[in-house]
Amino acid sequence: MNSLEKPVGLLVVNLGTPDAPDVASVRRYLAQFLSDPRVVDLPRAVWLPVLYGVVLNTRPKKSAQAYQSIWNHDIGEGPLKTITRQQAEKLAACGLDGKAPVIVDYALRYGSPSISAQIEALMAKGCERIALLPLYPQYAASTNASVADAAFAAVSRMRKQPALRIGAPYYDDPAYIGALAASVRRALSALDFEPEVVLASFHGLPQLQVDRGDPYRSHCEATWRLLREALGLSEERFRLSFQSRFGPAKWIGPYTSDVVAELAASGIKRLAIVAPGFSADCLETIEELGVEIRDLFLEKGGEKFARLPCLNDSPEGMTLIETLARRDLAGWV
Repeated sequence: MNSLEKPVGLLVVNLGTPDAPDVASVRRYLAQFLSDPRVVDLPRAVWLPVLYGVVLNTRPKKSAQAYQSIWNHDIGEGPLKTITRQQAEKLAACGLDGKAPVIVDYALRYGSPSISAQIEALMAKGCERIALLPLYPQYAASTNASVADAAFAAVSRMRKQPALRIGAPYYDDPAYIGALAASVRRALSALDFEPEVVLASFHGLPQLQVDRGDPYRSHCEATWRLLREALGLSEERFRLSFQSRFGPAKWIGPYTSDVVAELAASGIKRLAIVAPGFSADCLETIEELGVEIRDLFLEKGGEKFARLPCLNDSPEGMTLIETLARRDLAGWV
């Protein structure tokens, strides 16, 4: 067998989840996540005492309760892990093989299975070429770059290294916009009411990171604009916001909680929220948007609320992932 006939590895990658919805597991997960300099890029001498002295002694209990409410208790997984695994399994069944077979698996940047462990597992199966497909449509150093950091850190310890490819962000890709539009249309048609406003809520980012050159905000705005055009909605009916801010620093806005409160105060009674930047439903979509933001809207005078699902492993979502995978594997299979 020559080198071009050897199996090629493909890792679908997403953020991560604790191993269990208990305080100890959540603390370990948050410690790994929040100690990543790509996520919190403050000086270590400033941030680490705060992280280990304050954050990890207060936040895990509340977060563990939230994870309890969304946990897939029957299989012992958080929904993001379940969905990412299902995406990888369905992708493996898409027939990606060419002259070289393709071995598809998944990895989580934080938690397990780790990127390092999965790269080693693929190499043990004979893969000398490995492509990583980060399911982050909009580029951020705290997500896409962190995946690359972990991958290259893993191979930096190896005598025999595989060739690596890291998938590009796809925030304005027609396949992505088309998948989102089809998914949103289907979800809206299934509602028993017509929303007056649809709100696109993206994960937030500290303003300082954008000021330092991170293109994340502009990528989110491009996705919002293209999706709005695809859906044929005006800017008044399809709004943009950012959620999940953490700590006292200024984050990019407008904040989802503020926009929702303002919409309700202005007389909007029927609202739907979609999270285009999340490729899989998780704590931030199911609990934060589906519970906290819903309750806020109803408390402020809203009457009808719907959280639309992420692409997940839906037909539209899998068509998109297959398109991205074939692009990243081009020339290797």
